Amino acid sequence: MPEPSELLIVGSGPAGLTAAIYAARANLNPLIVEGLGAGGQLMLTTDVENFPGFPDGILGPELMAKFRGQAERFGAEFVTADVDRVDLEGAPFRAWVGEREIVAESVVITTGATARMLGLPSEQRLLGHGVSTCATCDGFFFREQPIAVIGGGDSALEEAIFLTKFASSVTVVHRRDELRGSKIMQDRAFANPKISFRWNAEVKEMLGDTKVEALRLRDTVTGDTSDLAVNGAFVAIGHTPNTSLFVNQLDLDENGYITTGASSTSTSVEGVFAAGDVQDHVFRQAITAAGTGCMAAIEAERWLEARRHATALA
Repeated sequence: MPEPSELLIVGSGPAGLTAAIYAARANLNPLIVEGLGAGGQLMLTTDVENFPGFPDGILGPELMAKFRGQAERFGAEFVTADVDRVDLEGAPFRAWVGEREIVAESVVITTGATARMLGLPSEQRLLGHGVSTCATCDGFFFREQPIAVIGGGDSALEEAIFLTKFASSVTVVHRRDELRGSKIMQDRAFANPKISFRWNAEVKEMLGDTKVEALRLRDTVTGDTSDLAVNGAFVAIGHTPNTSLFVNQLDLDENGYITTGASSTSTSVEGVFAAGDVQDHVFRQAITAAGTGCMAAIEAERWLEARRHATALA
């Protein structure tokens, strides 16, 4: 068995990199398996204007590079690969990256969640250029502009209502002729004069060369196509937590998110902690992910210290 690391961090978005900074400063010599998609969802974001300390805004990839550089300065070690499987039955914990086996006394999981997308080539091309998956992050950029929200559940309605604070109009585009959201959210959306609905409408293409200019919609009943002129398209069809590695290893909620303790990042396995969007399906912000990454590193440090103290007394 290889020599154990004190702390293994799986994932490298704002949560993982903040955990790495705090753990490295605490001399835990963290090993971060950052994944092939290193940096998390901010790597797909252009301007970030709501992260404290950057009054003029900052590009998402640039912000993540600063996080990573800060962790490296304090001695964090990075492996740019995906974890293939884990054994979290009890400390010491094990993870495998290709042929390499990693052994760790404690683990912080920050694998995040992936926004569900429509799967259109034009959607990927215009992501960050009018296409967004986060109203709280990007709504500000669409002041007095017409925008669309794609989806029909509570998250879509919540985004649509929030976006009316900025947009000149919000059109909810839904594949069916009725919403899936709760009645209270539907009532709020129907009562908002800025919100209109395109029923039985499926987005076939997002139009525009360098930014979104319109959505090409197909009527799911008649098959007819039409274009909806908008400057922004918010895809709100849910998120999928990146927790497939941890099925039958940790307690997950009904939507697949890792469950953590109240006011804590502790999981169902002692010595394993989770932070960021992999356990937070409410806020999903870079700043809240960073906050829970800080919490996880501090809790891991305290857990390791208590364990060593108990061993010394034994």
